[in-house]
Amino acid sequence: MPHKVSLSRLKLTDFRNYATAGLELDGRHVVLTGDNGAGKTNLMEAVSFLSPGRGLRRATYGDVTRVGAHGGFSIFAALDGMEGEVEIGTGVDTTDESTSRRLRINGTPAKTADELTDHLRLLWLTPSMDGLFTGGSSERRRFLDRLVLSLDPAHGRRASDFERAMRSRNKLLDERRFDPSWLSGIEEQMATLGIAMAMARQEMLGLLVRLIEETRETSPFPSASLDLAGFMDGQFDRPAVDLEDEYAAQLAESRYRDAAAGRTLEGPHRADLLVRHRDKRMDAARCSTGEQKALLVGLIMAHARLVANLTDHAPILLLDEIAAHLDESRRAALFDLIDALGGQAFMTGTDRSMFAALGDRAQFFTVADGRVFE
Repeated sequence: MPHKVSLSRLKLTDFRNYATAGLELDGRHVVLTGDNGAGKTNLMEAVSFLSPGRGLRRATYGDVTRVGAHGGFSIFAALDGMEGEVEIGTGVDTTDESTSRRLRINGTPAKTADELTDHLRLLWLTPSMDGLFTGGSSERRRFLDRLVLSLDPAHGRRASDFERAMRSRNKLLDERRFDPSWLSGIEEQMATLGIAMAMARQEMLGLLVRLIEETRETSPFPSASLDLAGFMDGQFDRPAVDLEDEYAAQLAESRYRDAAAGRTLEGPHRADLLVRHRDKRMDAARCSTGEQKALLVGLIMAHARLVANLTDHAPILLLDEIAAHLDESRRAALFDLIDALGGQAFMTGTDRSMFAALGDRAQFFTVADGRVFE
């Protein structure tokens, strides 16, 4: 059984619709119920800020600061983490012109948000992800990179560095500055970072596909076939240095074409995650809404198991409106699967009875008008 990572306290100040809010937790799963708009997802979003990035809604810091608040927002959490008990504080001071996110771990300023991954890994599933299979490829890439990041914390830095280098190249091309000494240096950097990104994605998918195959017969959810397309297809059995040289050469050859297009046309930023319903041999985009939801839930749970297996620590799950489109038997099977994972899950819904199968495995809270009651 992997080590259980769990929150014991959560405190919010001026976050979304909460002037202040506090939860005392005992390590069990957390169920938040209440009317739509009461603030259930806001509590989950606060927890998601305990990971690098902008949380499960990808909101700007100004958007998450409570309307009418002066001085920004703050989030405090105490948890039994991957390196033992730890206290994490994060937030933004809007009186500071930089408006950058501040982070303290055990009272000491953190150098980067990547330090959070030393203490916990977070995975989430929200209703906004229901259109993942039918929407644009950018959403699937973002989803994929979140999965990679939970296993490889350096992936986020590589991706942001690649984007920065690509913007510099695009700017030079837009200004018709084709100086090879400048462009070659940027393109070599893009090649190193881009191939590293692509290989990390491929490695994670390979591990996930094998785990899905191993648990296929026992999972209550349909199995997904996964693949990547759109960048260096079928070539990742070759040495990284060869792929880097080839990608750098592609970039050099495509300078005038990319200048005309106004963007870089080849790279990991153009890749797409391909998902198929394994048993039906059907693209996920062509499946019914219910089948797509089941595929996505199965995919998230398989990845959670992969994270637990590889890190020896179960991730914290944030599952927003998770029970809404599942029948009673599948809900019960999902709750058993979540519990067997060995971690802590936060779940939301409008009807408490939908979580009855959890029994005393969860703490139940009612959320109403920016307040939380047990």
